[in-house]
Amino acid sequence: MLVEAIATERLRLLPLRVEHAEEMAAVLADPALHTYIGGAPSTVERLRVRYRHLEAGSPNPEITWLNWVISLDGRLTGTVQATVGPGPTAEIAWVVGTAWQGRGIAKEAAKALVEWLGRQSVRTVVAHVHPDHHASVAVATAAGLEPTDETQDGEVRFRYSY
Repeated sequence: MLVEAIATERLRLLPLRVEHAEEMAAVLADPALHTYIGGAPSTVERLRVRYRHLEAGSPNPEITWLNWVISLDGRLTGTVQATVGPGPTAEIAWVVGTAWQGRGIAKEAAKALVEWLGRQSVRTVVAHVHPDHHASVAVATAAGLEPTDETQDGEVRFRYSY
């Protein structure tokens, strides 16, 4: 499965490249973005290293890493990603920079990602969302995922099956 550009009404999900690191470092610079996901903002160089690693792909042949940057009107606003496998399951995640939140970007991007995965070999999509992160709960729900009774590291497992 190869990552390809995905278009929605307003957005373009573009395959993540090392060249995106500089703009994405600014998009992801707000420490508040890390409240629920942990960590801290990365420097441009750290993002370059991370993006180079992601571009190289998973070292496990049973796992595929798919990563996109979200573009709105030619400006990068966030990322979506899917880790596929082993088997026909994908775990997805998203992040939208603080300056672009509240515009439905994450919902639109996550929904497009779930639809795209359904056209591939994926049969189940999961996401792990902190129960207090109401915006991400809304994104998961908008993308068609439903909460389960399962938790992992304090996060609720959401699931969608095709």
